[in-house]
Amino acid sequence: MSDNILEVKNLNINFKTFAGTVQAIRDVSFNLKKGETLAIVGESGSGKSVTTRSIMGLLASNAVIEHGEILFKGQDLLKESAKEMDHHRGNDLSMIFQDPMTSLDPTMTIGKQVAEPLRIHGKISKEKALKRAQEVLELVGIPNAKNRMKDFPHQFSGGQRQRIVIAIAIVNYPEILIADEPTTALDVTVQAQIIDLMRELQEKLETSIIFITHDLGVVAGIADRVAVMYAGKIIEVGTVDEIFYQPKHPYTWGLLSSMPTLDTKGAKLSSIPGTPPDLLDPPKGDAFAPRNPYAMQIDLEAQPPFFKVSDTHYAATWLLHPDAPKVQPPAPIVKRAQEYAHLMQTGAVDTPSEGSQN
Repeated sequence: MSDNILEVKNLNINFKTFAGTVQAIRDVSFNLKKGETLAIVGESGSGKSVTTRSIMGLLASNAVIEHGEILFKGQDLLKESAKEMDHHRGNDLSMIFQDPMTSLDPTMTIGKQVAEPLRIHGKISKEKALKRAQEVLELVGIPNAKNRMKDFPHQFSGGQRQRIVIAIAIVNYPEILIADEPTTALDVTVQAQIIDLMRELQEKLETSIIFITHDLGVVAGIADRVAVMYAGKIIEVGTVDEIFYQPKHPYTWGLLSSMPTLDTKGAKLSSIPGTPPDLLDPPKGDAFAPRNPYAMQIDLEAQPPFFKVSDTHYAATWLLHPDAPKVQPPAPIVKRAQEYAHLMQTGAVDTPSEGSQN
């Protein structure tokens, strides 16, 4: 029996627009194991959020799932009714969004907002729901949670509001938690605290996490595996160590090269030249070819298949073909990635303790 709690297979999603059909998600496949954190990384517009919103059944009205499967414990969510998906959301699947102020109702107290999913999905009394809400607020680190249950969102700091959003997402102890760039709007100190909190919650609740981000530096601190997306496709997948220490796709090299480290103060960071392709008319070959300094003629003519690097590491680049020239990542990129990954994974960078305003 598979140990995957979630399997996405050959997912294709289009958006119907006035300008034409946008091929937003193109043959995306990945899996999620129980208790692991999978990070999905890529630039804005790469398809990260659309992919995960399809898991939740929260796509826009002009989205069309052309074909594919989303299997939760072997059950295809795409074949579920609206009522069945309502049951899954909150009970089995939950999502944390990027901006907590757009997720919280400014007119409702925090206690009621955290308890609301329990009332909707759990069918328990108001008193029991509020008691659980207080326990979860304490779990996510809200100081003096009992007395702050009657406070409103504007009375909390940005870091505390994000903790409250996390509390709402986990109050029903979902089996899969999707975090859509949950630290982007926060300063780096609070970012580190939220990452630490999510790691702690995963250990306590044994929740599987899909973590969406454009920042590979964040990935080093939380992920077990990484899927790199570009132009609606996954182009590399591997363990966090494989992606940081042995990246194979030139796009992954570009993402790694743009990461700052403690030694890059005052230095100019690298950037990936050009822009992503127009998915109204996707290119025939490798979508990254126009921005790839190592592109070959075949990159313009055919999409590369996934080449196996190890049992856990695959990359869709023609550079891994046996007949391709041997190209290695530029040395500065590898050095920067290794230094950063080492710092994040060994805890060499101290995280300031949280004060009452975080």
